[in-house]
Amino acid sequence: MSKKLIILGVGGNCIDILDTAVCINAREGREVYNCVGFLDDDKEIWKKEIHGIKVLGSLDTASDYDDCFFVNGIGSSFNFFSKKDIISKTQVPLERFETIIHPSASVSKMACLGSGTIILQNVTVASDVIIGNHVIILPNSVVSHGCLINDYVCIAGGACISGGVKIDQSSYIGTNSTLIGNITIAEHCLVGMGSVVIKSVAENSVVAGNPAKFLRNTIEK
Repeated sequence: MSKKLIILGVGGNCIDILDTAVCINAREGREVYNCVGFLDDDKEIWKKEIHGIKVLGSLDTASDYDDCFFVNGIGSSFNFFSKKDIISKTQVPLERFETIIHPSASVSKMACLGSGTIILQNVTVASDVIIGNHVIILPNSVVSHGCLINDYVCIAGGACISGGVKIDQSSYIGTNSTLIGNITIAEHCLVGMGSVVIKSVAENSVVAGNPAKFLRNTIEK
């Protein structure tokens, strides 16, 4: 029996999640996931269809769909620090968030993935990696052995994370960035696209460049 799936958000990541569900169905030769809709707070798109899937309404209606499972696609370099609050708004318990892995991804049997985590096309997750809840890893990224990726992290496409790196919750690792091994990216950090990070990054920091340097605080206080 297939699982009814609702995707939170309608942006590009959300369409990639829908595509991943379709690819999983094709690989298995059966309907593993029946995507019944999107939820988004933009009133202008309510009741419209995206790739044949209806936008059902706002995020705070998620609890109305008690026979469905959920996955979150909301989170970009502009709002990654709010991801925890966005998901909390749905009041959906963690056990009803689905972990979805694209068939083309390579995920070690010795890795551990949390609930609501999304692994997209051609991602590599190596041995002894621990990934928390509500993490998204975009296409062609590499997470090397022994890394710890905490809750609500977004790793953008083509990022290369060397062994033993720790990324704390609600941080964003930009497209094609590179992280040297055995450093820590503290919570609420943004690593700019194409950056080369060779030392640990303090909480609430935006860093960019080669080598990456501090630019400003992520959230002004």
